[in-house]
Amino acid sequence: MIPMMIKSIRRRPLAAYITLRSKTTATQYVESRARDAVFEKFMDKYKNLLKVIAIQDLILSNPTRTPPSVSLDFLNRLSQKLHLNRGAASFLRRYPHIFHIYYETTVSQPFVRLTDAATQICFEEAEAITATLPAVVDRLVRLLCMSKSKSLPLRAIFKVWKELGLPDDFEDSVISQNPHIFSLHDAHEPHTHILKLVDEFPLCHLRPAVDDWRVTATECGKKKCEAHDTAEMQYCFKHQYPPGMRLSKNFRAKVKEWQSLPYMGPYEELREMKPSKVGMRRLEKRAVAIAHEFLSLTVEKTVEVEKISHFRKWFEIELNMRDLFLDHPGIFYLSTKGKRHTVFLREAYERGRLINPNPVYNVRRKLLDLVVMGRHQFPCNN
Repeated sequence: MIPMMIKSIRRRPLAAYITLRSKTTATQYVESRARDAVFEKFMDKYKNLLKVIAIQDLILSNPTRTPPSVSLDFLNRLSQKLHLNRGAASFLRRYPHIFHIYYETTVSQPFVRLTDAATQICFEEAEAITATLPAVVDRLVRLLCMSKSKSLPLRAIFKVWKELGLPDDFEDSVISQNPHIFSLHDAHEPHTHILKLVDEFPLCHLRPAVDDWRVTATECGKKKCEAHDTAEMQYCFKHQYPPGMRLSKNFRAKVKEWQSLPYMGPYEELREMKPSKVGMRRLEKRAVAIAHEFLSLTVEKTVEVEKISHFRKWFEIELNMRDLFLDHPGIFYLSTKGKRHTVFLREAYERGRLINPNPVYNVRRKLLDLVVMGRHQFPCNN
């Protein structure tokens, strides 16, 4: 793990190597940075969608009742954890197209179930995931290949199973059904397992998502990364900044210098380097490449910072993930709405929607549409 280099990283702050922003704490910078109105407007809706999905999962995970349902009292006890500031009942009534509250006479208390429309969306999402299982397997293989040991703790994958578009029962439908690709092993820690690629699985050359943009940009002559030749183009990332963000000459110069810096790709084995300033910057660029690829593997090209941080050790990233996203506002956008830090891959979005949507994303947008609809177009007598 390159001990000397790691010690050097810990001694010196990230700002010592990439001074793209002022030397303030990350919290101060989050509050003062240039915000992107499009992403912030989208997050106003998305933060409520995440709460809806959390409640939906609780309802669907209760197989003892038909149709699946949970008591309103149970949700009220979880209100603080679910960030339902005004209580569960108040939140549920905001979305009558998704939740139906009814009184269960046998137990003398109100229960909550999904509406037919919301149930149909859940069914369609499951169908879309099943139809794309080969892509699911490929995403899981790629995720494992970014780890030096070609292995990851299963608990970390559970953190992002929805983001990766994995089936609810992916241990059985994906891992167990592909023993020639995946294997589970006991970990040194209790209550967890390690998912590994089998030794016999052929590891062909994996192409990171950023390479596809580089090829297109080169062919079309759209060298937005400010590269001057093909040699520089191979190390570039697409940059696009929030409208109105002022880019000083010093900032542009530093970004241009960073763009031309060689680095090891997300699927390349990390090689030992001298603990120099250039070496540290190349490690930082490699971390950007891994984060870029990780987001590219997700269904919606977005993930909570806390969740991706669970992979840092396994991807050999010694940098703070939030600082990494803040230092590269042209590649990532970090939102703090909904009492969570959510990072988006900028190039994947346009006007709050994915540029290249996929079947699972399209189904999830239907649920977001019901969230946006709120109480509108709902009969008063229901």
